[in-house]
Amino acid sequence: MSRMGDVLAGFHAAWEFESDSVLIRYERGIRTPKLFQALGERRVPLEAIAGVTLTPGRRGTVVVRAELREGADPLLEAAAGQLKETCDPYRLVLPAEKETLAEYYVDELRPLLDGGGPADRHLVAAPEAPRQFKAYDAKASFDGRTVGFRWFWTGASSAKWKAGDQVFAVDELSGVEWRSPEVFEGHLRLLRRDGAGAPAQADQDPASVVFGLGYGPVHESLPFAAAVLAAVRDRGAATAVVPAVAAPRRDPADIAERIRHLGELHQAGLVTDEEFSVKKAELLAEL
Repeated sequence: MSRMGDVLAGFHAAWEFESDSVLIRYERGIRTPKLFQALGERRVPLEAIAGVTLTPGRRGTVVVRAELREGADPLLEAAAGQLKETCDPYRLVLPAEKETLAEYYVDELRPLLDGGGPADRHLVAAPEAPRQFKAYDAKASFDGRTVGFRWFWTGASSAKWKAGDQVFAVDELSGVEWRSPEVFEGHLRLLRRDGAGAPAQADQDPASVVFGLGYGPVHESLPFAAAVLAAVRDRGAATAVVPAVAAPRRDPADIAERIRHLGELHQAGLVTDEEFSVKKAELLAEL
């Protein structure tokens, strides 16, 4: 490999070549994709890279791209091929005059890659917890051990309100399903280890949050999904379920607002008398 610390700088990012890895540092600026800014940097072990390519780009540029082994990066695993080309974190765009330099680094790197098949574990570190973001119908939070969904009365469906706010221990989960907010019906769904069935529509599933215009953007929801997925994989061998953590006492004003909304659902016939009484009692018990 080239000398440790050698750097290939392009638009929005710079790759620093080390003896056993490539450190990608993303620039900050209004033209840099928000996902890159959110990631900050990524250290990619050489064993995680299946191959590297150099191709012509648009408008007088060349593109170096690292092709990672399947399953090596929780971010790409969560994205499941849904990222736009411009948001590919392993795509480095350079001015055409740097083509010779880029070709040198690519030629140096290729002999060190074995083109391995799927990885049996994540080799690239996931975005760190804690993380949170606002979906259309809830605030999602992850502290490294549990995922919480706190419903917004302005967006959550009656089915989610009936179920109440949700807390899922990582050990309860088998995976994460992320559908980009840039397409119709974008959502984040938690997959249960017990195989419990879930409604087909994410807006009816208490284990899902749905996205909307300005809610759950890629640079917030995808790193969140990757962090949860990595935690699920890391704890995959554990069988014990983490005991539920007692919920903190809520703000009385928040409880009052939730009861008011529950009353609206009751008056609209979306909640039965019995459901209204039970849920109201549960909310009052949180004071």
